[in-house]
Amino acid sequence: MKHSRKLIFICNGSDCKKAGAKKLGKELKSQCNSTGLKGTCKLIKTKCMDMCKTAPNVIVGDHFCKKTDVDKVMVQLKKS
Repeated sequence: MKHSRKLIFICNGSDCKKAGAKKLGKELKSQCNSTGLKGTCKLIKTKCMDMCKTAPNVIVGDHFCKKTDVDKVMVQLKKS
């Protein structure tokens, strides 16, 4: 039996932190736990993704989310 998790990469570079990446990570964690996605998602904090002007940046599967918030990430998570 193959178990696959959906990977969510959250940029934690300085500009993304200033734009709310830490808060975004906490909100995503609680949102995943409360919506029944617990155990199916893996949040991974990364170093700078070199897309600082569009902070905060998140990668969900193959989709790059720029200037994102929790709602946009959850929509992409459900699509993948």
